[in-house]
Amino acid sequence: MTASDGGSGQPARLGGSRRVPAHDDVPAISDPRTMRALAHPMRLALLELLMREGPLTATRAAEMLDDSPGNMSWHLQTLAKYGFVEEAGGGRGRSRPWRVVSARHRFDTSLPDPEHAAAGEALEASFVERAFGRLRGWWSARRSYPSEWRESAFSADTITYLTAEEIRQLGEDVAELFHRYRERAEDRSKRPEAALPVHLVAFGHPIPATPSGN
Repeated sequence: MTASDGGSGQPARLGGSRRVPAHDDVPAISDPRTMRALAHPMRLALLELLMREGPLTATRAAEMLDDSPGNMSWHLQTLAKYGFVEEAGGGRGRSRPWRVVSARHRFDTSLPDPEHAAAGEALEASFVERAFGRLRGWWSARRSYPSEWRESAFSADTITYLTAEEIRQLGEDVAELFHRYRERAEDRSKRPEAALPVHLVAFGHPIPATPSGN
């Protein structure tokens, strides 16, 4: 699993995980405790909310995510413990604002030992469940969008035959496409007037061969 930036993010990271291009200097996180800390649906939602909204207090985040301020404060402190968020300054208790430390993350979920593997699988499962939950939400709500948005939304899939190096390169190519628009998540001034938040997700992985070996 490679990365998340904004939202929501990578395969999906952060509400999807997005693969960060290889030239992007983002260190990979492999600590299983850190991955387990993020593998929680509410923490993923909270981190994405902070990326999209900017600094928020526990009370305001709880209102926006329909949770209690106490739970939200606990989730924020957990995210802070593992370096995902920090205090933005000002306020006390649940009235102090929090902000994200970085909008981009990479996770190394390929390590083979059981502890790393279990933590990586839990994190990836959380990202994938969030991504497909969001897709189901789009299917349910798309009739409420103008026709140009219904017609422009897309999905694509295919089966082909690739080497490990080719699938790695394809992932980097897709990441490069996503990377073109990354600054818009971090800088509102770069968003076109008609832009809406859009979730981009890509997966590429081997599948079992047919009984005949193809």
